[in-house]
Amino acid sequence: MKKLFFLLLLVGALGMGAMAQTKNTKTENIVLITFDGLRWQELFKGADSLMIDDTGMIDRAGSLLSDFWHPDPIKRREMLFPFFWNTIAKQGQIYGNRAFGNLVDNSNTMWFSYPGYNEVLSGFADDARINSNSKINNPNVTFLEHLNQMPSYKGKVMAFGSWDVFPYIINEERSGIPVNAGFDLAVGNDLTDVEKTVNRMQQEIRGPWDGVRLDPFTHHYALEAIKKHKPKVLYIAYGETDDWAHGGKYDQYLWSARQTDKYIKEVWETLQADPQYKDKTTLIISVDHGRGITKSSWKGHGSNIPEAGQIWLMAMGPDTPATGEMKMEGQWSSSMVARTVFQLLGLDYPDAKAAPAVKEMIK
Repeated sequence: MKKLFFLLLLVGALGMGAMAQTKNTKTENIVLITFDGLRWQELFKGADSLMIDDTGMIDRAGSLLSDFWHPDPIKRREMLFPFFWNTIAKQGQIYGNRAFGNLVDNSNTMWFSYPGYNEVLSGFADDARINSNSKINNPNVTFLEHLNQMPSYKGKVMAFGSWDVFPYIINEERSGIPVNAGFDLAVGNDLTDVEKTVNRMQQEIRGPWDGVRLDPFTHHYALEAIKKHKPKVLYIAYGETDDWAHGGKYDQYLWSARQTDKYIKEVWETLQADPQYKDKTTLIISVDHGRGITKSSWKGHGSNIPEAGQIWLMAMGPDTPATGEMKMEGQWSSSMVARTVFQLLGLDYPDAKAAPAVKEMIK
């Protein structure tokens, strides 16, 4: 019996050693960031002449044109997204410029938020069950939840979102993942001065929408969590771009998009200044859906708008080749994010329904 016991211990130790040896990636941490409803057109071409030339916007101030307009679309996109085009385009990969036949699309056919976020987080579309934005707990297990079930990630997965439906999308109740979203405050007996200040400001500045807070609150809660809790897996979901677009506020849509670019730069610089994260973290950025392309349809999205399923994707990290703007023809989808995350971490994704990984993102 003793010999059998020691033999089992030896086999177990060898097995653990084999698992450790099979990991050939450098990524130890994942930060996933999503925009809500940011079009690929602005990402790759900058401000849209159809919308920025609106008389009301020009009359308000010349600053919109001076901030965002240049006849060269390459310069326009750099004016709108300086971090994306000066850093990620040089150190990582950006997918979705349809001018090159580089296509990224939703796998779901709903083309609005809950189905889009479910697809990104779970790895597959579920049009039969995820077909509204109602506050219903997601029956699907997200990659966040799969990781939180593993001993090495348990308690090290966190999520922050501007939209108050995220606790249901991530199924906070079942998954055990703390989700600060909507108008949630930071809680606990050890709040930092920053958390106390953000709590107070969020209660004083409500913003124009029900159910969606302004992105600065989401951003600063998440940034403080990086410093305070050191999560190994972090999800940040910014939401303003979609709500400004629904309101037809193209100027606010642009300013919010550029501010989010600055926020993501701040997140990346914070990560790179911390030994836990520096050169060990992959940043993935995506979007839940696209929107229309005309002066009227750009405000909306959904299955009745043909372009609303057209999206984009980007990544940067120690295992992602620095090939920049991807110009080869091909088809990708946001459902590929979940398995890509697991492969970057050296893990097999446990759900066979999930789409394949973006193999180009992993050396």
